Amino acid sequence: MPHFQSAAHLKTKMENFAKIFILFGGVHALGFAVFHVYFWKIFRWKTELPKLHFLNRAILQILNIRLIYVFLLMAALCFFFTETLYTTALGRFLLAGFSLFWLGRTIEQFIFLKADNWMVNVLTALFAIGFLLFLLPLIL
Repeated sequence: MPHFQSAAHLKTKMENFAKIFILFGGVHALGFAVFHVYFWKIFRWKTELPKLHFLNRAILQILNIRLIYVFLLMAALCFFFTETLYTTALGRFLLAGFSLFWLGRTIEQFIFLKADNWMVNVLTALFAIGFLLFLLPLIL
């Protein structure tokens, strides 16, 4: 005789998957926050940024610092409000927004960074993963 799982059991399993994807989304966002902290060193901004007009130099650094903040906020929401993110209208709206953020970033990669470089390809894959990590809890 086949074993059938109850609807409640399946719902619990789907909720557990949603939680896991959201928590991984938090790790993903935290990783990007740390990555952006190192932009000054990775991209040699101490020597490269002075070549820019002072407004462009300032804007670039301000935007990077604000992105770090956004990624930390995204991670905090994932870690401390996991259930709220997939069970409430506001949480689902935020998940959709996070997912669209990463989808947009993936698309922008093809528009602005058409380089055939292994690091560019790795980042593109990581952006697409971010899109999926925040999308999947919405469709489970």
